Amino acid sequence: MKFQMDDVTVYFPYDHIYPEQYAYMLELKRALDARGHCLLEMPTGTGKTIALLSLITSYSLSKPYNPVKLIYCTRTVHEMEKTLAELKLLHKYQVQHLGKQAEILAIGLSSRKNLCVNPNVLAAENRDSVDAACRKLTASWVRAAAIGNPNVPSCEFFEQFERAGQGIVLPSGVYTLQDLRAFGKAEGWCPYFLARRMVEAANVVVYSYQYLLDPKVAGIISKELQKESVVVFDEAHNIDNVCIEALSVSVRRQTLEGARRNLSKMQQDIERFKATDAGRLRQEYNRLVEGLAQGGNLPITDAWLQNPALPDDILKEAVPGNIRKADHFLHVLRRLVQYLEGRLETENVEKELPVGFVNSINTQAGIDQKTLKFCYDRLHSLMMTLEITDTDEFLHIQTICDFATLVGTYARGFSIIIEPFDERMPHIPDPVLQLSCHDASLAIKPVFDRFQSVVITSGTLSPIDLYPRLLNFNPVVSRSFTMSLTRECICPMVLTRGSDQLPVSTKFDMRSDLGVVRNYGRLLLEMVSVVPDGVVCFFVSYSYMDGIVNSWNESGILKEIMQHKLVFIETQDVVETTLALDNYRKACDCGRGAVFFSVARGKVAEGIDFDRHYGRLVIMYGVPFQYTLSKILLARLEYLRETFQIKEGDFLTFDALRQAAQCVGRVIRSKADYGMMIFADKRYSRHDKRSKLPGWILSHLRDAHLNLSTDMALHIAREFLRKMAQPYDRTGGSSGRKTLLSQDDLERMGQGITHEMLF
Repeated sequence: MKFQMDDVTVYFPYDHIYPEQYAYMLELKRALDARGHCLLEMPTGTGKTIALLSLITSYSLSKPYNPVKLIYCTRTVHEMEKTLAELKLLHKYQVQHLGKQAEILAIGLSSRKNLCVNPNVLAAENRDSVDAACRKLTASWVRAAAIGNPNVPSCEFFEQFERAGQGIVLPSGVYTLQDLRAFGKAEGWCPYFLARRMVEAANVVVYSYQYLLDPKVAGIISKELQKESVVVFDEAHNIDNVCIEALSVSVRRQTLEGARRNLSKMQQDIERFKATDAGRLRQEYNRLVEGLAQGGNLPITDAWLQNPALPDDILKEAVPGNIRKADHFLHVLRRLVQYLEGRLETENVEKELPVGFVNSINTQAGIDQKTLKFCYDRLHSLMMTLEITDTDEFLHIQTICDFATLVGTYARGFSIIIEPFDERMPHIPDPVLQLSCHDASLAIKPVFDRFQSVVITSGTLSPIDLYPRLLNFNPVVSRSFTMSLTRECICPMVLTRGSDQLPVSTKFDMRSDLGVVRNYGRLLLEMVSVVPDGVVCFFVSYSYMDGIVNSWNESGILKEIMQHKLVFIETQDVVETTLALDNYRKACDCGRGAVFFSVARGKVAEGIDFDRHYGRLVIMYGVPFQYTLSKILLARLEYLRETFQIKEGDFLTFDALRQAAQCVGRVIRSKADYGMMIFADKRYSRHDKRSKLPGWILSHLRDAHLNLSTDMALHIAREFLRKMAQPYDRTGGSSGRKTLLSQDDLERMGQGITHEMLF
């Protein structure tokens, strides 16, 4: 269908549209017109992705002389592929209506591991090894050596790509990662470097958050993107944590030992070059005297991870004299490593701010702040000069220089925390020095400053007013949408006590109480006897899940549960968990039914959907608070309180409830779906906790479902399932409130007749 939205003709590839999709597009268009940023919370399973893609691509088509570029950021490769598949469908529809005028170039960009087609490189086991294997074949000095010596290995795909020159063009269309690999194989070109080159020319780019938020990666991938771009962060409920991780560094003993090995290897290389090619080291010295910016444009294969700190003025300064010579620089790094080794030899937890830490380095190791600030760029320059290709072996020294540069650059928003052991295993010495970023706005500020519109959207952004404070920006539009339903297909319940009326909770003083463990087990046992197909249970942590499953096993509850359904468990091993998920789905498909035990902050809670019969009930055991004794968390809470006036309790509750909402939201992935959600903890009945759940869950949470015991919840579940078994009208015409709008309905709405359809 196509319809008018003010001056924009929106092309939507389906015959019907949900009212909330239409309302979502209206608010999104307001933000684009205002050239500002927006926060939009939209329930899961209501077609958020296609609404975003339709409106932004149609908006771009309506401005042929000044089209906007769409940069769509996802968290996982799986989500990237889903987005590109939706875009393919939309693009086909637009071309049908507009012909050549609607043709666009859309690409997905991922790491070499996901795009490389050279079998020798792909044989490496992890991402860093694949990157290094690629560099060994494509670095400029390797290729130069290969010209004179046919025995030097090179990459045929990259050589053909380079021979094709700057005139390389990717035909218009939507390219998934699979499509790029197939195209690269057919043409004999390297798909990874082809995608990298096409980022600038593409109308739509879909890639990971890190490519924009991590300054080291953004500096090489995203630096050429134009300001007239719309950036979308999808599933962005955890965006503050992604920003913080991008600027945090951990240093352990293994890191320092590895760094020492790296320094010895570099020293040997320097001695070799002094004997064979001293001019190369002299050239580097002269270049550093003139300043880093004159380092020039490196070939695309030599481009390194950029400086982890953000200020551009660092490039305008010259490198300090004491680290211009390669020998001197290595000597500085040795002193830094020695200093950090000394700091790790502590028996008490230490916490320090960057200013104090830098002063301490200066007095004890004789390294000043400016020298620290240039460590990362100076290391980059030296590794280029020494022609180092096995970059995966030099990760340790990169981590040390990354740490040094961040400490030397930022005076606020960071803490250095040194812990001699993990508090949960105090008898095992495992010292770690962590540079912990507390201010999420540091990583995302360049994105807000640089691009005309940034859209932050997810199914869980409640309370929505906290995000502008955490990320330090002013959205022009901030909206939370409800879900229009023809039938009550969501049934949230708060269970506060067992059948014996004893309260249930995972509060620290109650979680090991046998009564609570027994009541939690009886709840699951009762539910699996009446709920068909799949049931998903989320626990607050791996250790709690292990403990409770052991107790259920000893008391025989687990055996009784398994008479009704098979039980599968998420572990910290990705391969095991994937296998468990596959078998869980098989058990649901064949009618045997299954229960999946998972962890609220694990992998399954973030990326796996339990739609249709794979998830008819989800039980959230407890409130998934972070480990509140973590020194890093305490330092962050203190920073948030002092800087943004966000109280500790407010932030912890917000963080736990967004995680709980993310878990229970896994069961509803479309409007034809149905599912129940049980929040099994007495704390959910308190208004201050409950009110932080997303509006689309709260709107279905009735007062009668707020303080339930197991037997009451069982009765409600039976009633709900009986109601869901009845036939219903999908368009909502019979109930008088339409939930599927046709083109005619939209035209009438345009005349203001049925304005109430939106709300």
